[in-house]
Amino acid sequence: MATLEDYGDITTAWCPGCGNFNIRQAIKKALVASGLEPHQVLFVSGIGQAAKMPHYLRCNAFNGLHGRGLPAATGARLANRDLKIVCESGDGCNYGEGGNHFLAALRRNIDLTLIVHDNQVYGLTKGQASPTSLEGFVTKAQPEGVWATPFNPLAVAVLHKASLVARGFSGEVEHLAGLIKEALATPGLALVDVFQPCVSFNKVNTFAWYKEHTYMLGDEHDPTDWHAALELTANPGPRFPLGVIYRGGRPGYASHFPMLEAGPLARQGVDGEALRHVMEKFL
Repeated sequence: MATLEDYGDITTAWCPGCGNFNIRQAIKKALVASGLEPHQVLFVSGIGQAAKMPHYLRCNAFNGLHGRGLPAATGARLANRDLKIVCESGDGCNYGEGGNHFLAALRRNIDLTLIVHDNQVYGLTKGQASPTSLEGFVTKAQPEGVWATPFNPLAVAVLHKASLVARGFSGEVEHLAGLIKEALATPGLALVDVFQPCVSFNKVNTFAWYKEHTYMLGDEHDPTDWHAALELTANPGPRFPLGVIYRGGRPGYASHFPMLEAGPLARQGVDGEALRHVMEKFL
């Protein structure tokens, strides 16, 4: 049985007070609660402060290019069904540079957990606005403020009927761990968007701001009601809901490929006759 210690206690390069610390703790709690051993888990990320998470967990890890974590995670998921795949990166990486890959993953409903550290700013490249920055947000790169509508990842995910759409907050570790645990157990794409403060470059969306502008969803919300989930996400603010927004029933992408049921592709061997037949078509 895995323990929190099995996933390591590795020194990080994150700023003191960064929300990433609590997200890492929630991830470790969820992995242990799910009964997963480190060798059964693969973390895939792009580039950024959030994307350093695989460096600070003792498990299988792969760093892709900026915004390109999802394609690598998709390939890994289809090649090895025995691994639990977690794609994890920031809002800029997943919703900005990786925006098209985010849409492709939603359309396919690929079988993996996507954890997005949503601090509404680029933390590694020194504080420019991200796709989720609120209107009017002032940075050194946008001194007159951001005057573009923030990208709404939850509404897009609900619209495409992803298997699970949830939002957590790094200040609520136990609640966030529960969301991640449910995501890990969900067939298909499970999105967990996580609000977190960036103490160095975002002086607006602070820990106190998130506390004031979020609330926990109650039993009155039915996450299987697609229309209710869409209404909830289509008109965000001034307070944002935390919890499971939507729980869908679409089959996961891998379920459409029966050859994957036999286990990892590397262990299935090669049908020489079938390969020769294919190659002859190119002669």
